[in-house]
Amino acid sequence: MLPNAVGGPADFLARTAGLLFGLGLGGARVVSDRAGVVPGALLVNILFLDQFSDLGGAQQCLLDLLPAVETRGWRAFCAVPGNGPLIERLRSLNVPVLELELPRLGSGRKSTGNVLSFARSLPRTARTLLRLARSHQIDLLYVNGPRVLSAAAWTARRTGVPIVFHCHNELAQPAAAHVAGRSIRFANAAVIACCRSVMKPLERYIFPGHLHLIYNGVRGPSNAIAMPPARHEKCRIGVVGRISLEKGQVEFLHAVKILHGRVAGCEFVVCGSPLFEDRQAQDYLARTGALAAGLPVEFLGWQQDIYAVLAGLDLLVVPSIREPGAPRIILEAFAARVPVVAFPTGGIPELITDRKTGFLVEPLTPEALAGRIEELLKTPDQSQAAAFEAHQCWRENFTLERYQREVLEVVGLTQTRLATGRSIRKRLPST
Repeated sequence: MLPNAVGGPADFLARTAGLLFGLGLGGARVVSDRAGVVPGALLVNILFLDQFSDLGGAQQCLLDLLPAVETRGWRAFCAVPGNGPLIERLRSLNVPVLELELPRLGSGRKSTGNVLSFARSLPRTARTLLRLARSHQIDLLYVNGPRVLSAAAWTARRTGVPIVFHCHNELAQPAAAHVAGRSIRFANAAVIACCRSVMKPLERYIFPGHLHLIYNGVRGPSNAIAMPPARHEKCRIGVVGRISLEKGQVEFLHAVKILHGRVAGCEFVVCGSPLFEDRQAQDYLARTGALAAGLPVEFLGWQQDIYAVLAGLDLLVVPSIREPGAPRIILEAFAARVPVVAFPTGGIPELITDRKTGFLVEPLTPEALAGRIEELLKTPDQSQAAAFEAHQCWRENFTLERYQREVLEVVGLTQTRLATGRSIRKRLPST
């Protein structure tokens, strides 16, 4: 558990970030135009930064964005830690992958030891980013996770390079929100928020005009328009996503136990695995296995082809008890015309209109969840009508093309913002 104070009202991490901003590594300065650069808008080097190399939702969003960056004629570099599957995917897109050493912290709340390890790493990370920004003539820093934000903010001030922070998850711990907010203000950063719920802890730190609400977008299945998904002989109900306490797989399995005694002919699926070196999630996975004993539950592990998984479901359940963001899987279910039942936490109510594009369940209990699922099993026309409306909603509001366009508009706006004193530049060809 992260203490709210280590020797004072603001925790140690916040004070360490303050030292980095105020004193560390030679202080802040703004660099003017570099050699070989003339006004124009043809070539932009963007350094994308992520805190993980596993494939969570934020990393999938990054992978979805990069082809549009290339189409725009800009050049992407990506710095990530570790050797997870994100690196292979980046290389398959011909994106240069740069080494970034970060302490291994896992996800969720942090211990005091985690905080100290992270604080000690900040100056080293900042020096690494400064070296990468200079050696690759970076024109914009795109931060895809909060753990890299403090070091990136210092680098932005040191070099005069503008910065975009894409916030995918709510920073629920006050200390984490304070550090991220101070970093945003220090670097005059533009912020992209994936939903309103993730904006709330950071709004007071962000300068007017620098906050952009951009919901995720997803590519649909190849047969998205051809026909609705086929129904299965036995109704298949499942959860899909990262295995962790906040995602609610245990609540789902408790609901399955209730349903198994009431409804015949149903099969249940748990698709996903722990990510981000989260030891608590590994223990949680073992707990789900014990709960599923004797029940008709299939564990699929992590699956790359989400639409193949959704094609095997008649109903998707999103039982997040503390959803940190706006789950992509809901939008993917919309695209695949699979009905969705969910707890209304985090950004989920921003995606689902109850009884129109899906079904929201309160209170957040297995009993309430089982009751709503049983209701839908008895009224399949209701769930199919919602799936049709959800598919239309995806086509109008949550396509990948819309997402790419809006994010790249923010990148262009940030590059041309008067506060930077520069515009997107055309680099002279090497001779």
